[in-house]
Amino acid sequence: MRENNYLTMMDPFQKKYGNAMATALIFPALVADVLWVARTLVSLGGTMSVILDLPYVYSIIISSVVAIIYTLLGGLYSVAYTDVIQLILIFVSLWVCVPFLLTNPHSLDISLTAYNQTFQAPWVGEVKLDEAGKWFDDFMLLALGGLAYQAFYQRILSASSYTQAQVTCFASSAFCLVLGIPSVLIGAVAASTDWNTTSYGLPTPYDRGDAGSILPIALQYLTPVYISVIGIGAVAAAVMSSMDSALLSSASLFSSNIYKNILRKQASDREMQWVIRISVVTVGVLGTALTFLDNSVLVFWIVGVDMSYTIMFPQLVCILFFKVSNGYGASVGYLMGIVLRLLSGEPLIGLPPAIRFPGYRLNDEGRLTQFFPFRTTIMVISLLAILLISWLASIIFNKELVSEKWDVFKVKRKQTPVVKPLDGKKTNTDNEEASGKLLDTATTTRC
Repeated sequence: MRENNYLTMMDPFQKKYGNAMATALIFPALVADVLWVARTLVSLGGTMSVILDLPYVYSIIISSVVAIIYTLLGGLYSVAYTDVIQLILIFVSLWVCVPFLLTNPHSLDISLTAYNQTFQAPWVGEVKLDEAGKWFDDFMLLALGGLAYQAFYQRILSASSYTQAQVTCFASSAFCLVLGIPSVLIGAVAASTDWNTTSYGLPTPYDRGDAGSILPIALQYLTPVYISVIGIGAVAAAVMSSMDSALLSSASLFSSNIYKNILRKQASDREMQWVIRISVVTVGVLGTALTFLDNSVLVFWIVGVDMSYTIMFPQLVCILFFKVSNGYGASVGYLMGIVLRLLSGEPLIGLPPAIRFPGYRLNDEGRLTQFFPFRTTIMVISLLAILLISWLASIIFNKELVSEKWDVFKVKRKQTPVVKPLDGKKTNTDNEEASGKLLDTATTTRC
């Protein structure tokens, strides 16, 4: 993508498939970004409402306004530089909280509670054989779903060199593991706590359905006040770091791929700046509005990454690594991905499944759940559909089985002309001219 000087993730689609298909593919990418904004705001709103006793609505609105303003003022520079500060804050703040949580008087040693029943069930769980499919599906979703987010390409395409882009990717993956350690320890401490001895009381947070808010609950009831405030700083930094990236990535997609390339190709730089600003505000407002529909980070996270994994990821793989892919295959794969995903249902948003994969049954929480790796299955089916239909369409139009006038996506190859000298004899000059023409034609075909 860097070799072709692309600005956004959707540029290769627009270049190869045309504006209509690219616009259809942009839609799930934009929806995923809006859901990203919503889930980051929900995480901060829940933390502040628990620790600071600040109304949920106020904390959401304040966070949204702050993120929108500094994204508008600084653009990519504000995102890049504030991310450095925010990552440092996240790292330091979380690790500062861990010792206080581990040594609080209400909790047992987490090594004793890892596999033994104490105040609560052991905090080290197990993967049952009949649940392996779901675990595998979730793993693949988290591992590959993020590769179809514009925010990722926003960073690697704006890097100053290939080396910097590569180092950023590998370093960030290692850094994510380090940042995950405090989260595991905080959850282990919460599962090792006698909540009856705290002001929180019984039943436990898990039994009350507050497991998703265990970080702010643990900070409030198991650490001193000043430490819980530091913990809020970590959550706030993480939220702002994620939200400004989502705002800018969605604004880039709309302004570059829709407004500039389709709606107003003659738009000036000043006009584009205003389009980006309006896009940032619009996405911020939409994401903020969604937070009032549901207060679960998990719902917004799963639905957003789910769309990227099942719909956008196979499209991205095909257009970058398979030359045979074309608009016909992309259209069929796109529709198949959406239809199959909707028919598979989603218990988090109350969507019942019409397709019941093997292993479909009630989970421990009493919800009907697909334990088969259905998301990965849909992704693979969509990918294969793209390649198969693209190959068939290529054969049909290149062998002229169907008139070229019906070739909407222009997949028919340009024929390379055969250069022959008039007298039947080739001179050195004739050979040089013929080679030059063939090279020009081949280059045009590749482009």
